[in-house]
Amino acid sequence: MDTSQTHEETRPFTPRRWLRGGHVQTVASFLIPRRFHLPAPEERLIEVAPGVQVLCHCHWQTDRARALTIIIVHGLEGSSDSQYMLGVTEKALAAGMNVIRYNQRNCGGTDALAPVLYHSGLSNDVAAVARQVIARDGISRLALVGFSMGGNIVLKLAGEWGPQAPPQVRAVAACCPAIDLAASADALHEPANRIYEKYFLWALRRRMLQKARLFPGHFDVSRLRGIRSLREFDDKVTAYYCGFAGADDYYDRASAAHVIDCIAVPALVLYAANDPFVRITAETRRKISSNPNITFVETADGGHCAFIGGTCQIARWSGDWQRWSLSRRSASR
Repeated sequence: MDTSQTHEETRPFTPRRWLRGGHVQTVASFLIPRRFHLPAPEERLIEVAPGVQVLCHCHWQTDRARALTIIIVHGLEGSSDSQYMLGVTEKALAAGMNVIRYNQRNCGGTDALAPVLYHSGLSNDVAAVARQVIARDGISRLALVGFSMGGNIVLKLAGEWGPQAPPQVRAVAACCPAIDLAASADALHEPANRIYEKYFLWALRRRMLQKARLFPGHFDVSRLRGIRSLREFDDKVTAYYCGFAGADDYYDRASAAHVIDCIAVPALVLYAANDPFVRITAETRRKISSNPNITFVETADGGHCAFIGGTCQIARWSGDWQRWSLSRRSASR
């Protein structure tokens, strides 16, 4: 993976003619099914904290030690089976890479593994997975890829590592990363975005109730009463059970914005200006622009992790729908 391309080498993104606009792109990407052809993965449970395991779906090349390995991290209430995870996996395997589809805590059907919740600041979990595959599988080259919430996590980890990243780590890439958590949570509560917020709240409530059934006495479901926004959920549930003083403390400590200027490996941040709810503040933009290791690509259209484009600009098909191919360079470097 080579994230050092200049903006002149970037293919412009033009949305499919009848799929223009942030909301249209976002909803279409969620609703339109895609077809994938993937080999069966190796399922691996990896302990990321005492008594806490995450499920990884691993796809290996014949010579796994020499191939570039990418760890892909999904977004809020996603999983290793999210369409964007499968799409990237298919392309990466074809380019000769190993792929690890990473499920965050509780995701991918793993609620029963531990009486804990997950949140946007768990970069140490990804670090634990990286350390294990480097040690166990002899991985020589590693890159991190994240979408939305997962984009925040991988950028946060790269920033925390700084120049002390493991020598195998070659790059990090993030699509529509929620690196300013407070601004993005508040944007979700805007009237135009309430449909997304209601979906996330429905999914998070369902998970909380499932955790309470699996671990009686660990979770107080009465804390769900009266919650009308993601910020309120994070204040009353996420922060309470994950060791933060409240939503403001959680958003502040978990946001990659604080360490993005410390990233010392080649990094790509892809963002659509019309993303309905992920916001990147002016201060964070200044930090990004001041870091020569980061290539920041902002498009006028594309929505949230969608980028459904026309036929003339796409390198590969993903089922019946085509996705933007960002660079002319080979992804196998």
